[in-house]
Amino acid sequence: MADVIALVFDFDDTLAPDSTSGFLQEIGVDPDAFWRDQVGPLLDHEDWDPVPAYLYHMLELSRSGGYGRITRERLQDWGRRLPLHDGVDTLFDRLRASLRQAHPTVQLEFYLISSGIGDVLRGTPIAEQFSDIWASEFHYDATGAIDFPRRVVSFTDKTRYLFHIQKGIIGPESRNKPFEVNRKVAADKLRVPFEQMIFVGDGYTDIPCFSLIRRSGGVAFGVWDARHKEKRSRAWGFIEDGRVSNLNQARFDDAAELYPLLEAAVESLASKIILKTRTYGG
Repeated sequence: MADVIALVFDFDDTLAPDSTSGFLQEIGVDPDAFWRDQVGPLLDHEDWDPVPAYLYHMLELSRSGGYGRITRERLQDWGRRLPLHDGVDTLFDRLRASLRQAHPTVQLEFYLISSGIGDVLRGTPIAEQFSDIWASEFHYDATGAIDFPRRVVSFTDKTRYLFHIQKGIIGPESRNKPFEVNRKVAADKLRVPFEQMIFVGDGYTDIPCFSLIRRSGGVAFGVWDARHKEKRSRAWGFIEDGRVSNLNQARFDDAAELYPLLEAAVESLASKIILKTRTYGG
């Protein structure tokens, strides 16, 4: 068991405005119409899961020829240019510096688990801050265009990657080993127990992660994007159901109410780790 805290983020509407809607708008598609008229009927009448439904219709858009083929290069280019919420660009360095000053022996790692598109997220300026990124992925055909979803990350799929973090199955060396996460690991051999994790998310796909982390003694923060104030009442339900510890606007600058709470949560978990190490000798 390592002296490590894992701060795990969702991406869309948590660290940035919805990246898929932004990409659609960038290529000339009306995002509201896409979600309402294309994805909506699959959910309402055909019992689709929301994430494969939107991936399917992105494939249809690419094949239609009306908006150009959707390629990895176009997705990555959008990732480089998409806007981030206030303070996100400096958030990681500020939290590391704060923890280093308070508890220099405890390590802070960042992870991203998203239902969004991996090639967009890995193109963002903050991608290098994360020890690992898990998201929905496309396969590309010989011309470089998307032709099939090769990974879908939704709802309880997200908790799978919390177990990756817990067991230390991260980084390039963990690739191409889809069954490795199922191996049994003794409690005292877990790299990052759930009680040493913080999860930050905004939506329904994050509920399984909220519940697992809270139930296991970790910390869960719910956030809402000020651009979509109608979602605040929905997010308030996370508080009422006891799924999250706090609900705050998705801003991460020093003046935002969320940042000092994150800083305090990190330092509190670090204090507990140090106390446990001293009590049990590691």
